[in-house]
Amino acid sequence: MVQVRLGKTEIVVNKNGFGALPIQRISDEAAAALLNKAYDGGIRFFDTARAYSDSEHKVGLAFEKKRESLYIATKTGAQTGEGLREDLKKSLENLRCDYIDIYQFHNPAFCPRPGDESGLYDAALEAKKEGKIRHIGITNHRLYVAKEAIESGLYETLQFPFCYLATEKDLELVEACREKDMGFIAMKALSGGLITNSAAAYAHAAQYENVLPIWGVQRESELDEFLSYIENPPEMTEEIAELIRRDREELSGDFCRGCGYCMPCPAGIEINNCARMSLLLRRSPSKLQLTEEVQAKMNKIKNCLHCNKCKSKCPYGLDTPALLQKNLTDYEEVLAGRVSVS
Repeated sequence: MVQVRLGKTEIVVNKNGFGALPIQRISDEAAAALLNKAYDGGIRFFDTARAYSDSEHKVGLAFEKKRESLYIATKTGAQTGEGLREDLKKSLENLRCDYIDIYQFHNPAFCPRPGDESGLYDAALEAKKEGKIRHIGITNHRLYVAKEAIESGLYETLQFPFCYLATEKDLELVEACREKDMGFIAMKALSGGLITNSAAAYAHAAQYENVLPIWGVQRESELDEFLSYIENPPEMTEEIAELIRRDREELSGDFCRGCGYCMPCPAGIEINNCARMSLLLRRSPSKLQLTEEVQAKMNKIKNCLHCNKCKSKCPYGLDTPALLQKNLTDYEEVLAGRVSVS
């Protein structure tokens, strides 16, 4: 069993975290069953957020009687100290407990600090003194915010996108966290569904002793894969290394990671999926993307207002309207049979 120590938090768990964003799409009963199966299989770290609709409620439903034997991380998207206090109160109610192990600022556009105008860090520190949270963390998609958070010494964990498509700059964050004894929680470990070989994803993460990957799980079959890695953790082989090399080559350059921070769209476009449709067509069963429902979603791109709100909110600096049009053109070529994806 491979374990990870999350820096100075002294939290030690199996190198499999449960990302509870997807369980908002299933029923209370199905979610509780899935969460308990994860627990029974050895997973002890569960990550959720106030922004994930009823995800916190489902985590609380499953673990109310097991709270002391696992770790829960959640997030607040509050912009003020008062907003944080309200979020925290609601999170504790949803999770049916009186403390949260890691309370994270959810992708702020800046690095909250004590005494700043937002009052966020001061409110979190107050909650920590009161015993309502045990550790203060931050999540982000922006390199400059992540770097500032590490250098500040104010945070015990950083949650950041990290997978085998990572750049050298991403790797520098992992090393900086190790040097600062700061926990590194890897979100988007499957790059929003673009990575389809979970064994390769695990083998890559296994090379970094301080990285805890959290896998977004919605189906029992997905969970079974990750539970199997507890007893039989995949290792980096020549075959896996070659697969990673090919994927890096195919996915190099600008592509949508599907993070969703560009949403919602004033024109109703499902940007986080439509802007990467060309990749989804080629990296998952194409028939799933060619249904009438998906065609209707892609056709909404024609209603783009070119307001550039999505472009301004993209943490990766993508020209999102241009990327949407590029994906629509390709999609129409595939639908017409002029381009083959099989």
